[in-house]
Formats: sequence, C-alpha cells, structure tokens
Amino acid sequence: MTTSTRLLPPLALGSLVVDTPVVLAPMAGITNAAFRRLCREYGGGLYVAEMVTSRALVERTPESLRIIAHDPDEAPRSVQLYGVDPATIGAAVRMIVDEDRADHIDMNFGCPVPKVTRRGGGAVLPWKRDLFRDIVRAAVREASRRDVPVTIKMRKGVDDDHLTYLDAGTMAEREGVAAVALHARTAADYYSGHADWEAIARLKDAVRSIPVLGNGDIWAAEDAIAMVERTGCDGVVVGRGCMGRPWLFADLEAAFDGRTERAQPGLRLVADTIFRHGELMVTHFGDDENKAMREIRKHMAWYLKGYPVGGDLRRSLALVETLAQLRSLLDSLDLDTPYPGDAAEGARGRQGTPKTPSCPEGWLDTREITPDIEARLREAELSVSGG
Repeated sequence: MTTSTRLLPPLALGSLVVDTPVVLAPMAGITNAAFRRLCREYGGGLYVAEMVTSRALVERTPESLRIIAHDPDEAPRSVQLYGVDPATIGAAVRMIVDEDRADHIDMNFGCPVPKVTRRGGGAVLPWKRDLFRDIVRAAVREASRRDVPVTIKMRKGVDDDHLTYLDAGTMAEREGVAAVALHARTAADYYSGHADWEAIARLKDAVRSIPVLGNGDIWAAEDAIAMVERTGCDGVVVGRGCMGRPWLFADLEAAFDGRTERAQPGLRLVADTIFRHGELMVTHFGDDENKAMREIRKHMAWYLKGYPVGGDLRRSLALVETLAQLRSLLDSLDLDTPYPGDAAEGARGRQGTPKTPSCPEGWLDTREITPDIEARLREAELSVSGG
C-alpha cells in the first residue's frame, strides 16, 4: 500500500478553509468563470476572479457585475478588488457582502501595469502607508460584518530603493486581514528575471499570526514544493504557470498531498481541453460565439507550447472564429502525439524587461499623502469606471 505525507495542512482564511493551499491569481482576460471552471475540473484550490475596480462595482457597470459573477456550484466564490479611495473600497465591499456575492475578497496591491500605477494604485500604493492602512481597514471593517475574509496580494515594493512589503504585511496583519500574499518582485521588475523567494521567507518571519502565501516562478508542482521548503510559506499563488495548463492544479494537489503523480498530457487530451475551454467560453459570454473565440485565441500558444504543431495550423487556430471550426482544426492535429517533456515545461506568458514604474508626480518624494496627491487620487478613482 502506498502512503503519502501531506506537505501542508488546509489553508485557513479566517472561517474559510481551503482544502488545498493553492490560489489561482487573478489575471485580466484570463481568469474568467470559464477558465476557473476548467481549472476546478482538474484540481482544488481557491480560484480568484479577474480584478475589478471598486468604482465600477459601486456604479454597477455591466462588465464589473459580469466579472464578479460565479457559477452556481463555484465554491468558495472569490473576487479581487482594486481602488485608491478607502470610502469607495468600503462601499464596494459592503455591496459584495450585503448581496452575498463572494465568500472571500482579495485586495490588489500588486499590479505593475502603468495604467494602474500611474494613478497611485496596485504595486505602488503601499508606499503611501496611511492610504494603504485606510483602504485595508475599510475593507476589513465592511467584510467582517458578514464574516467574509479579506486577504491582500502585493509586490515587494515600487523598486529596490522603495521596498514596502514588510511594512505593508505587518500593517495588514494588525488591521485584521486573513492572509497576505507576496509576488516576490517589485513593480520595476514587472515580470522579468527571477522572483526573490528570500523576500517571502523574510515576510513569513515578520508576519506570524496569519498565513503568508508565496507567488512567483511556480511553473510546476516541484517549484511549489521548493518554494514552501525554502521560505516556510503557508501556501502558493499561481499565475502565469497555469496558462495553457489547467492540469497544473491536479499536479499541485497531488504534490501537497505527498503524491508523486504528475499530468503529462498527450496532444489528444490537450485538444479536448482546448475545445472544452471553448465551449465554456461560449457559455460564459452568453452564447456570443464570436467573442468567445476571440478570447480563446490568446490561449492557443500556451496550450501548444512544446508540441510539434506546424506553423500554418498554429496560425489557423490563432484566427479561429467558430466552435465548429475549432473542432475541425483540433481534429487535424496528430492526436497520438505524446507529451513532449521538457519542451512543454517552464516559463510562459509575458516576461519582458525591468521598467521604470509609472507613478503620480511626486509620489516617491514622501510616504505621506500631500494635498496635491490627495486631489489627484480622487480624480483617479473617478476616472477608473470600467470593469
């Protein structure tokens, strides 16, 4: 009889317990309800919806309400909020909990995208300590009325000269968040280079009473095990590593349960998974097949990474317009092709090079909120009205 040793216990986020200590990171245009369902069909964990702006939720824009919509059987239901104004964040969280729209709320302090950071949001926001504290406090206050746990996801800081993660982590702990997650890069790093796992270990040493989750460079289950062993973190957050590989969650579930089996899909299973993804996309977009196919196109290169598929067929798949065409193109693959091994492994998605973060003018001059910065933050919150 085969025995196994569980590497980590279930992840406790306040009263919410996640059997497998794995979190799917929100990714714009990726982690919609269709992709989350596909991942759940392979393995367990906490699957967070795409980031939505607090202002858009307060305004009840159709796109924001679609983003936070969950399948009837999706549990736990998790959403991620972004905002730069404590009052608006509080109003958005109040709406979510009063209308029973989520079982867990994550706060985004990790996005490095210029359209977010230039408004003072995402990965650069924790530089303003009081603003960060007030946003976290407002979210926790409103969510606690219905016992909904709030977590935060952040980066190390703006750049190596403006690190914030230890200060932000301990402050969030004091304010009552249920867990903190660290993507071990700065905003300036963007997605380049290697994640600094030692920073996760330092955060774990500093934050003692709640779980600390690690994020960055988890491309395989073995990476997750290595991160836990090196840092002592209580769970892992997976982002780009699962793009085109929803079966990664089955691998992670096995790894944390102490089992050695790993998914090694041949091209037939990959093709079936792509088609299943396409079907789920059509349902997600209300039978708008054209929009669903436009969305599935971006996933093709990720799914087919390492498999011997010709350039003409890859290009055709990247231009697919209907489910019937998708099925026909997939059936033309050599479906008996086995798993290609290392060629299908490793990094995927955007890498890029380090960038100078876009911040509001004068943002890095002080950690305090000046009247000028406060006025610009109000303007920024009003200007971000989309989902």
